[in-house]
Amino acid sequence: MKNKFRRTRLILALLATSLCIQAAWPQGSALPSLGDGDGISLAAERKLGDRIARELYRDPDYLEDPVLDEYIQRLWAPLVKSAAARGELSPELQERFAWRILLGRDRNVNAFALPGGYLGVHLGLIAVVSTHDELASVLAHELSHVTQRHIARSMGAQGKMTPWVIGSLILGVLAASKSAQGAQALIVGGQAAAIQSQLSYSRDMEREADRVGYAVMSEAGFDPQGFVGMFGKLQQAAGLNDNGAFPYLRSHPLTTERIADMQARLQLNPAAASKVADVEQAMLSARARVLSQGHVEGWRAATQTNQVNLPQATTASQAGVWYGATLAHVQLKDFAAAERSLQNLDRLVDGQSAPARLAKLLRAELAAAQGRWDAVPGLLASPNKGSKLERPELIATAQALLHLQAVPARVNVLGQLREQVQAYPLDAQAWNTLAHLLAAQGQALPSLRAEGEAQMARMDWQGAIDRFRAAQDRGKTQPLQAGDHIEASIVDTRLRQAQALLREVQSER
Repeated sequence: MKNKFRRTRLILALLATSLCIQAAWPQGSALPSLGDGDGISLAAERKLGDRIARELYRDPDYLEDPVLDEYIQRLWAPLVKSAAARGELSPELQERFAWRILLGRDRNVNAFALPGGYLGVHLGLIAVVSTHDELASVLAHELSHVTQRHIARSMGAQGKMTPWVIGSLILGVLAASKSAQGAQALIVGGQAAAIQSQLSYSRDMEREADRVGYAVMSEAGFDPQGFVGMFGKLQQAAGLNDNGAFPYLRSHPLTTERIADMQARLQLNPAAASKVADVEQAMLSARARVLSQGHVEGWRAATQTNQVNLPQATTASQAGVWYGATLAHVQLKDFAAAERSLQNLDRLVDGQSAPARLAKLLRAELAAAQGRWDAVPGLLASPNKGSKLERPELIATAQALLHLQAVPARVNVLGQLREQVQAYPLDAQAWNTLAHLLAAQGQALPSLRAEGEAQMARMDWQGAIDRFRAAQDRGKTQPLQAGDHIEASIVDTRLRQAQALLREVQSER
């Protein structure tokens, strides 16, 4: 895993210096009094964020996992809503920024805010949190860095470093194609200068992100104790001299003052009722740990289940062990062992709604890995006839139907996928799944259009152009089916949009 997600780490390392390469334009939006009042425009910040996000989408360790994606969005959506209700997130900022979270298959405990409203979350962070409130505290903190325009302020403050930083960036990008280590060595001077120049801002900004994030998560319905719990984990990591596994500590320096401030704020709130162990979180953390592994040794380590017999083992910790062992056995293709672990998990979470659902999704994952595609739709079918499937169930069911002969269920699933992409047009995975299912139904032109939409969602303008052009060619050379005329018209419009976006990117080089 040493080189896992290495392009992302390079981009993040470059980000510390890339904040310097934009000119400092006057900032029109009202900002709280904190340091310099200049920054960059919303449009310029969004463009910079788009540029970085395009690289992250291309990273081989960018992860699309329906289960973890749903979990992150379940935490993220109420935080954004709370920030808007409190006035921290203006309507203009909400409209013009991306507000998209990208998952990275990386064991480092890290999360990061990027320009333009993009956030990144490493699986390593999800793996170490004990409650969903702890993860919500990190997301709220990062959200507050964006809503308070801290990145824009840093860019404005560092404009004087432009020539040196541009040189560091160019050399770093060139070196990245050969060696991530070489790239890091070349940019270390630029990093050091950038960090030194913004140190006087970082402490104030960190305190402000704590304060605003604490209020945002509290009003979103999360237990603010999660903030203190997360600080405790980071403080423990700092006590271990931060061996590189906790980059969040370096980008967000933890001080005793920040910890004391959070503890004081917590005492002002009514005491929260004691909570039972978060079984669902333990299972999701186990999923993150296993999926962050990229080698057999890591998966084998995850199959060890001796911890379930320890006197201090809780239901949550046992559920995490059995879930992780099952998923690791699936990765190792030891399906008999996976079945045994899963049976233990089923017995443990029986009667618990959310954990039982995760276990059922895991059972469908095991069936798919074994090639028992016919078992998946039945496992994931809604108990209420006619009810819509949740997104993880929908994606898994659609992927299973691709391996089966034409069945009536395809029509229903196709309809649900169309509704999904209509409601969430940036859902690249849903677009891809829809494209494959349409192709299996013999609907070539709509399938090519869906492939193009998936590329648009990932900001791969050239890839989208290729797919849309293929759809155009198909429409010109093959007889059109019912509804294809509408699809062809949409393809023409989307092709022009993709071409315009590509020209814009090329003009910035």
